[in-house]
Amino acid sequence: MPLGRRLRPNLNFRIGAQADLDELPEHALLKIINIPGEAKSSPWVLIARRVAYATVIMITTALVVYFDRDGYSEPLTFVDSLYYSAVSLSTTGYGDIAPVAQHSRLVNILIITPLRVLFLILLVGTTLSVLTEESRKTLQIQRWRRNMRNHTVVVGYGTKGRSAVAALLADGTPPGEIVIVDTDRQALEMASSQGLVTVHGSATKADVLKLAGVQRARAVVVAPSVDDTAVLVTLSVRELAPSAMIVAAVREAENQHLVEQSGADSVVISSETAGRMLGLATVTPSVVEMMEDLLSPDEGFSIAERQIGEDEVGANPRHLADIVLGVVRSGELYRIDSPEAEMCEPGDRLLYVRRIAD
Repeated sequence: MPLGRRLRPNLNFRIGAQADLDELPEHALLKIINIPGEAKSSPWVLIARRVAYATVIMITTALVVYFDRDGYSEPLTFVDSLYYSAVSLSTTGYGDIAPVAQHSRLVNILIITPLRVLFLILLVGTTLSVLTEESRKTLQIQRWRRNMRNHTVVVGYGTKGRSAVAALLADGTPPGEIVIVDTDRQALEMASSQGLVTVHGSATKADVLKLAGVQRARAVVVAPSVDDTAVLVTLSVRELAPSAMIVAAVREAENQHLVEQSGADSVVISSETAGRMLGLATVTPSVVEMMEDLLSPDEGFSIAERQIGEDEVGANPRHLADIVLGVVRSGELYRIDSPEAEMCEPGDRLLYVRRIAD
């Protein structure tokens, strides 16, 4: 079935849907937006740790009472001491066991009462800590939504999305300026472990894209696993962010024009690129090895872009110290063998082979 026919029902659904996730208060977005910060223990780990502390306090109190068992209203076994410890620390105080000797009452004042206060602080502190953590995350999301600008949104954290993020990170983009949008919780957890901001939801919905701040994004990478999704997401992104740079990936070359018509600035055809690399590998494997080196931004050589220097204006790009592949002028790329690339002009940018050690 042609892609256009498959796409039309989804497009109608997107236009007809009344999406309002972006209008929800921040506390309602805790399970949708995740902003990595310092590693925090889960509430269950926190509660288990504090229960262990409370148990140690109760046993310590029981031992203190047991060693002073002769000063109470009746002879105490260790179980009696443990019982007295529990009802005393929890402030229940049934009154069936009570200190009667002066030294036992002094021990209660100086030792058991401070332990009782510490015990109560542990119980109340656990609840307050959990509530405070949720409030902290809510304020963090509120601050992020208000301040995030010029970030990069990556739609889809599969193989292509992860490779795109790796290239961004290797090129110096801070993890906090990359936002991942995906429906796969496991993929989002992987992204979050790298310090990336994540948004759970389908990027075909405008409200999810708004949560990712796509209206204020510098660039959007569209890398879903299905081509019709790429077309639909590109349409949505271009509608919300007319000035954003959109880079999309499709599997089949026949869908390239659809993505471009949807508003993509650049389209990468994954299947054809992989196929050409496979074909080259059977004939000239060294060429493939060099291409992989150029495409790996963290080792060997890589392809980069830079502004020309003042001393390079008027020079022939072929005669510069860098290996220049092309000249970018007014947003247009000219290969090094084209007449337009014969001389560097003010404002030009050079596409060149960069050594990673630079």
